[in-house]
Amino acid sequence: MLGPRLIRAEILVVLAVSLGASALRSLVSLIGSLTAPADLKVQHAVLVGTMAPGRPWLDLSLQLTDIVITLAPVALVAYLLVRSGESARTIGADLREPGRDLLRGALLAAVVGGTGLAFYLMAFRAGVNLDVVPDRLPDAWWRVPVLLLAAAQNGVLEEVIVSGYLLHRLDALGWRPWRAVHLSAAIRGSYHLYQGFGGFVGNVAMGLLFGRLYQRWGRTMPLVVAHTLIDVVAFVGYGLLRGRVAWLP
Repeated sequence: MLGPRLIRAEILVVLAVSLGASALRSLVSLIGSLTAPADLKVQHAVLVGTMAPGRPWLDLSLQLTDIVITLAPVALVAYLLVRSGESARTIGADLREPGRDLLRGALLAAVVGGTGLAFYLMAFRAGVNLDVVPDRLPDAWWRVPVLLLAAAQNGVLEEVIVSGYLLHRLDALGWRPWRAVHLSAAIRGSYHLYQGFGGFVGNVAMGLLFGRLYQRWGRTMPLVVAHTLIDVVAFVGYGLLRGRVAWLP
């Protein structure tokens, strides 16, 4: 088993090559948005955008490459768990309970997704959030498959690292459950700062809920399912509703 010093160092390394780096980039992006001449609500935060305008095959190749590279820290976490005498199964990142995981994830997505959309619309209209554009991909045959993969990527990366791995390691350090959840939620909110203050607050709230559920269930997979479903609805639903409903920015 790892000692406290190695656990702390390991956590810092994992965050430095994954969501911690995203948090730093997100903070710089928010500063740029706040210092821009335009108000936040007229600026855009594109979640999945083209990487090679006018070159669909190159764009597809870059999208898939980016997804694979982004998921590399998940492989690192799995390796580190094995090195410490554990496995991905230790944090419930496995397929032992597919039915229960899918049911829990779907119910959680239904509750969090609707609430999150309402909160985003309020934050946007209050002028404290950017206009979040989930999808700005070309109208190519691979658009929806890439959006589905991007949603799954977000679910796996975020829940495995900030819910399962981080809370498991903090528990090994002897952190109290609520203290650990607050740190996990703050990290989750920080790498969403590029969306504005609404994105930060909304994701902190999501992190508090997801963190407590992980501590109660001991499984990451329901959270992965919920996060993936939420993003699928956001990414694909945006394209279906854009220009057809008045309440969508």
